[in-house]
Amino acid sequence: MQPLFLGLDLSTQQLKAVLVREDCSIVHESSVRFDQDLPSYGTENGALKGPAEGEVTSPVAMWLDAFELLAERMKQAGVDFSSIAAISGAGQQHGSVFWSYDAEEALASLDASKTLTSQLSPIAFSLARAPIWQDSSTTRECREIEEAIGGPQTLADITGSRAYERFTGTQIARIRRINPKAYEATSRISLVSSFMPSLFLGRIAPIEISDASGMNLMDVLTCKWNDQLLNICGGSELRSKLGPEPVPGGTSLGKISTFWTNRWGFNSDCLIAPFTGDNPATVVALSFPGDALLSLGTSTTFLLSIPPADIPPKRFTTSHLLSHPTTAPDAQIAMLCYKNGALAREQVRDRYADHDWSKYNSLVNSESPGCDGYMGLYFPLPEIIPPGVKGEFFFRTSPSVHPVQVLEEEVPRDCQPRMILESQFLSIQSRIAAILPPNSPPLQRLVVTGGSSANQTIRQLAADLFNMKVYISTTKEAAGMGGALLAKYSWWKQNGNNKGTFEEMNAMMEGEAAGMKCVAEPRGDVAGKYGGLVASYTACEELVVKTWASKDV
Repeated sequence: MQPLFLGLDLSTQQLKAVLVREDCSIVHESSVRFDQDLPSYGTENGALKGPAEGEVTSPVAMWLDAFELLAERMKQAGVDFSSIAAISGAGQQHGSVFWSYDAEEALASLDASKTLTSQLSPIAFSLARAPIWQDSSTTRECREIEEAIGGPQTLADITGSRAYERFTGTQIARIRRINPKAYEATSRISLVSSFMPSLFLGRIAPIEISDASGMNLMDVLTCKWNDQLLNICGGSELRSKLGPEPVPGGTSLGKISTFWTNRWGFNSDCLIAPFTGDNPATVVALSFPGDALLSLGTSTTFLLSIPPADIPPKRFTTSHLLSHPTTAPDAQIAMLCYKNGALAREQVRDRYADHDWSKYNSLVNSESPGCDGYMGLYFPLPEIIPPGVKGEFFFRTSPSVHPVQVLEEEVPRDCQPRMILESQFLSIQSRIAAILPPNSPPLQRLVVTGGSSANQTIRQLAADLFNMKVYISTTKEAAGMGGALLAKYSWWKQNGNNKGTFEEMNAMMEGEAAGMKCVAEPRGDVAGKYGGLVASYTACEELVVKTWASKDV
């Protein structure tokens, strides 16, 4: 029987399954959408807002119901559960599940004749609703944690990120403050990604190292819990509530519990591997160390797999550094997040290209790199990088003269479509050198995803500006596919390849064989013109930040 590998993705709005063969070809895909398929929970886009200002949660019982419904749909589709050799997956990052002191016994004694929800929901959780990544109620805790540890840069040096409202450490600190009874009644705290394998193991699973990077609680270089931060966020008892030190991907947590073998017919030898966060799982699915991943959706996210180096990468307060799910602690993932992505591009399209992408693309192609010395920075929403800045800012630039700010009407209209693409990409390019360790080889491959990745004009400009070949993936469910690959990696290591690396396992799967297609290559005569524009962009951004800081806002 050919082994199959199951990847699960519990995102904000749905639970998805991707089942693949050993060659990573997809056998089956299915999903459960929370709002549509489980309407009794009253969620909107998978979440509940309130009652407190900024509070956003999801019902844990809804997730349990989703696992039951997903398994039923897979069964109806003819999936042979007994052929699944290993399971892993991805969870929405930062979300947390609070288990009660009855949880371990409840998990261990699950009755296959009853549902997960009926057995776990009444007794296994000290909080019925899980805080998720959209929650912004912890601003007070963010400031308190940064002050207690020595400032945002110190926190970033330790954990890879400054304090963020959505991060799990701040969520734990707030619950401890506003609901001490629930905190005291909590035996263990899981991330969404460790909650998922707990259901399959019949016991609470440890947290995985890459997803633990989004908690502000783990040292991102040693991949161990930081005792000082544990005490700040949750007191001396938090270490026991989090469980053992985080575990790397590719290991085996154990075999599937009898609940799943008896209820659904899984093979009793099916391995359960650590699950990770959705961003790390996407990196696993779409890139290798030394690759870059650019998500061009509503927001813009740049993910860079940093290969092992003698000197650890720098940590910044405007970016994130995550431990890599398959090669930590030797390698990391750098992440840049921008709030103004597609929205800003669409506003420029509407204003200067009559709401027409074809006209927009023609205008981009009609202008030369650098737009004859004009540069624009576009932030319709308060930006993350640079932090808090809002508005549009235009400049005349040249290599030898400091940028001069100009009015919008002084900028040729036809330049605007190309200017926004160049400034968005130059912001990323200006930060890559600082993120990479010294003497790193040049990046070779840029994988683009998200809605704008279908635009060939944008692909080509990215290839030229970043001076990299641009690839797209034929896999739509990247996080689920990443989970399937992590499941396969665990199984592969347990079957005679204990010292093998993830890259060795995938050695025959690179390029288009792994569902990757090259869609643009840098044109030497064009790409060379962008080298000098990075300094010009940096100077413009510095002026914007200085101007914004001087405003009385």
